[in-house]
Amino acid sequence: MASSWPDAPAAVPRPGAESLSGEDLGQGWTERMIFDTVAAVVPGARAVLRRLVEVGGTASYEEVQDRFAVHPETPIDPKRIGGTLTSIRAVRRRVGPDNRSNLLERDDRRRIYWIEPALLEGLKRAFDLADARPDLLRQEASLTPERGSSPDRTVFSALPSFRARGGTPAQCGLRRRTPKDCCAIS
Repeated sequence: MASSWPDAPAAVPRPGAESLSGEDLGQGWTERMIFDTVAAVVPGARAVLRRLVEVGGTASYEEVQDRFAVHPETPIDPKRIGGTLTSIRAVRRRVGPDNRSNLLERDDRRRIYWIEPALLEGLKRAFDLADARPDLLRQEASLTPERGSSPDRTVFSALPSFRARGGTPAQCGLRRRTPKDCCAIS
């Protein structure tokens, strides 16, 4: 009976991080390291990196703050922009090169953010892949205490995608729990 079915179309391979180059772009960064960084940072930091790529790699503090204070998808309070961008440095320590180079540089004297020109092309490719495969990107901030919880009864909010997959508190890896378990499915 199966022979009466028409032939299925050939599966088109989806692009993945393995398609990125492992060659050094500059300062020890490879396209794969840049993509892994873009994929792992919080969405606000990713949006700031994308904006810097769009404007050629350099923007003043004020331009970034003004743009993201009213951004429709990723609003960032101007007072919190520095904390949001800390995500980039934290991720760089895990997936970046062994040297002390940063993907996003900051010049406090001139009040600008900038990206090394040699890394811009790698960032463009990373964002092209991110656009093609948004499922590879981190979608939410990491596990954080909910507002209003006391320190001795911390309630954690798990990532929505973790809950949707049927995650359990034990799989979450958190040590402290309350009656509202971190990954309870409602």
